[in-house]
Amino acid sequence: MKQKLYIETSVVSYLAARPSRDLLVAARQEATAELWSKLLSSGFTGYVSALVYQEAQQGDPEQARRRIDALSSLAVLDIDQEAQALAELILAAKAIPAEYPGDALHVAVAAANGMDVLITWNFAHLNNPVARMRIRQIVEDNGYRCPEVCSPEELLETDI
Repeated sequence: MKQKLYIETSVVSYLAARPSRDLLVAARQEATAELWSKLLSSGFTGYVSALVYQEAQQGDPEQARRRIDALSSLAVLDIDQEAQALAELILAAKAIPAEYPGDALHVAVAAANGMDVLITWNFAHLNNPVARMRIRQIVEDNGYRCPEVCSPEELLETDI
């Protein structure tokens, strides 16, 4: 059975971005492109949410079009009341700062829809040891299985 992979907006942003001269950004872009091509033939099924589409449409129109084009083959998860309620609990517990409700909603949509993995380049609020620990505690305390949060680079280190 294929594992379910939630793709957060930062991933598609790196995929669709113009090539960067910044070495760290360029490395992330390369890892994202490599992962994207492997996902098509891997043991994962990719999903995004309506929030990913909303965020991907922001900014430069040409870049937004490239992001939306990249997302077109992925299944879209709705943002229902269940996910919204879980996101509010994540924010209330300060697992994610209150000024970043979208980040909490990404986690909540992924958890409420039974995703196995959430991939992100967001190390500030989602993919760092403290955030992962706090998020997992809140999600599991509320009866959900928390998806594993990792970067595309980390996921490439596995046999996908």
